[in-house]
Amino acid sequence: MNLADLQSFKKKGEKITCLTAYDASFAKLFDACGVDVILVGDSLGNVIQGGENTLGVSMEDMLYHTQAVVKGIKEALLIADMPYQSYTHAEKTLENAQRLMSVGAQMVKFEGGAEHEASFKILQANNIPVCGHLGLQPQSVIEMGGYKVQGRDDSSAQRILADAKFLESWGVETLVLECVPAELAKKVSQSINIPTIGIGAGVDCDGQVLVSYDMLGINTGYLPKFVKNFLSEHSSIESAVKGYIYSVKSQTFPNDEYSY
Repeated sequence: MNLADLQSFKKKGEKITCLTAYDASFAKLFDACGVDVILVGDSLGNVIQGGENTLGVSMEDMLYHTQAVVKGIKEALLIADMPYQSYTHAEKTLENAQRLMSVGAQMVKFEGGAEHEASFKILQANNIPVCGHLGLQPQSVIEMGGYKVQGRDDSSAQRILADAKFLESWGVETLVLECVPAELAKKVSQSINIPTIGIGAGVDCDGQVLVSYDMLGINTGYLPKFVKNFLSEHSSIESAVKGYIYSVKSQTFPNDEYSY
């Protein structure tokens, strides 16, 4: 998988599958099952470190887990999250993105829109592929007042749409949409030429991502509406992952039960 493959998926209407991984063993299994994209998510702060949010994840944490995950991948595209406070200004963004790329990431992801214009542009100028992240932004969960669906009212929906267009113009290659109404995610996906990957954003995004621990029923904490436990209806982790891939590709997941 490479960046051109993601673009071709959007053009031909094939859904992109993505799961998070934090170690070589899970990465190898997901890769062998045929997952298109593996994300080393800062969600490791929740599912690996036991934190209430992702704010305690450091650059060293992300570098360590990215190095582990890359050893398990042969085919999938590898995206690594830039953690909280690692992209507060353009030069810092470039330095930390280069560190993640140096240990095997093929693309970096960070949250936010127009407020990070300089950071998006400096990565574009240095040929570092970027995945954006709009809607619910876990690193801003305190400022947002908790884990809430974003874009329900017209003004916030228009801001998300405008940010998506800004990000595309600044060279962002793909875009995660988290916890936004399905109709808004559909509108955003149809309004930009780069692929969108949804999590709690309905079936009309160009792809789907879930935290692997959530879709395997390992996470015993709070589970949002968009999470489905695929292991509960399969006999092994491997078959659960293949079930997830099939459900995304066939557009049977997420249905209305798992959408806003």
